[in-house]
Amino acid sequence: MSASRDVKRYRSIWISDVHLGTRGCKAEFLLDFLKHNESDHLYLVGDIVDGWRLRKTWYWPQAHNDVVQKILRRARKGVQVYYIPGNHDEAARDYAGLQFGGVHVVEEMIHVTADGRSLLVTHGDRFDVVVKYARWLAFIGDNAYVVLLQANTLFNWVRRKLGFPYWSLSAFLKHKAKTAVEFIGNYEIALGDEARRRKVDGVVCGHIHSAEIRDMEGILYCNDGDWVESCTALVEHPCGRLEIIDWAEDIRRRAMATLPDRAPARERTAREKKAA
Repeated sequence: MSASRDVKRYRSIWISDVHLGTRGCKAEFLLDFLKHNESDHLYLVGDIVDGWRLRKTWYWPQAHNDVVQKILRRARKGVQVYYIPGNHDEAARDYAGLQFGGVHVVEEMIHVTADGRSLLVTHGDRFDVVVKYARWLAFIGDNAYVVLLQANTLFNWVRRKLGFPYWSLSAFLKHKAKTAVEFIGNYEIALGDEARRRKVDGVVCGHIHSAEIRDMEGILYCNDGDWVESCTALVEHPCGRLEIIDWAEDIRRRAMATLPDRAPARERTAREKKAA
């Protein structure tokens, strides 16, 4: 299959929480996603660059630079690229209303889907009570999260050495934590209430690293996930249908497809044992 036929075309793509500048960032996964998926609109829904971490220690490998270059290249080719800063890259909010290299920096957006639904696009940190009212707790949580991501990186390094595909330990532990589940629920309710107040059909956000599409009493809640744990994006098909793309799972499937088929060998062994 040629490279051009291997590319899927969408009306819109939303990605967030890439956290460029951190060791937990799965920049190679994102580059692979951008290689195989194109769109007319590209929304960068906050925490694309992790300013919090870069202020403490500089980490910027070539893959992180490649992500930036690939996004800028799309803007030059006519893709409508919108950058909505989050809490980790909040300094970019000072430049709202401007554009750089064809990338429009905005506080938030109202996106209208092909089937006529209006969606508020916002990072979501302003609806997180910890970030909004207790920033020092947010910084403590950020440091703990970095430790968890480092453990996740080591865990997957061992898995690769043993021939296993990527699996997010940090995402698994977070979803098992009762307090995290309660926090996610409260966060979703707050965003749903804001969508009703703004009289829009739904909301697209990031921030909590938990990809989901669901109806909340008539409000469509969409979270595009992240690129440090789950490696997910939200896409809009030409008809307006929305879908979460799990790129880590896509990479897993492709990796498994390239493994040699051991079934015939197992069948031969079973036949030999039966004959004996």
